Amino acid sequence: MAHFQPELFSFLAELKENNSKEWFHANKDRYRCEVQEPLLGFISAFAQPLSTVSANFVADPRPNGGSMFRIYRDVRFSRDKSPYKVHAAAQFRHREGRDVHAPGFYLHLEPGSVFMGSGLWHPDGSTLDAIRSAVVDDPERWRQVSTGLDLGGESLKRAPRGVDPDHPLIDDLKRKDFVCFSNASQAAACAPGFLDSFVASCRAASPFMKFLTEAVGLEY
Repeated sequence: MAHFQPELFSFLAELKENNSKEWFHANKDRYRCEVQEPLLGFISAFAQPLSTVSANFVADPRPNGGSMFRIYRDVRFSRDKSPYKVHAAAQFRHREGRDVHAPGFYLHLEPGSVFMGSGLWHPDGSTLDAIRSAVVDDPERWRQVSTGLDLGGESLKRAPRGVDPDHPLIDDLKRKDFVCFSNASQAAACAPGFLDSFVASCRAASPFMKFLTEAVGLEY
């Protein structure tokens, strides 16, 4: 079954060109039909496979307060006052997680940019300290779980306070985000096997996620 259709990407491309409340309100039924409902369907279908990766991560198909991110941007502290995001996304976070900064699996759908992610994005200082300590305490395990993954996100320019700048894993210890990514095409996202591909990506990142989740004191 294909959960997503090309119309999802067409809608988001049009939204990018017409990012206004007037246009969105006039096309809100299209948004619900072409973007929201397919993504909620994907989230619902992912719940059972996710439980086989880890029983402690949640796929919540509620339209508000669930795994799907709202389309509305928070423009309070941004120079860009465009009211709507031009992508659709979902985060399948740990059941103890309260926000986007919790350990989680992630799906991003945007014209020209489809990817699957795993890890912790912009965690707070104490969480970063816990992860760095885990890396220092068990460097061999860290190498095992991170080797071969496409790690990304932001990094510090200098070694964190209290970390040896000559540590052999200094590049990882300078990370501000502990996330890995797997890219896909729009055609792949619209293909019947995309859910299976997403599950496979999460499963491949499972040892990495287990390390991070346990490092911050949560059960994987």
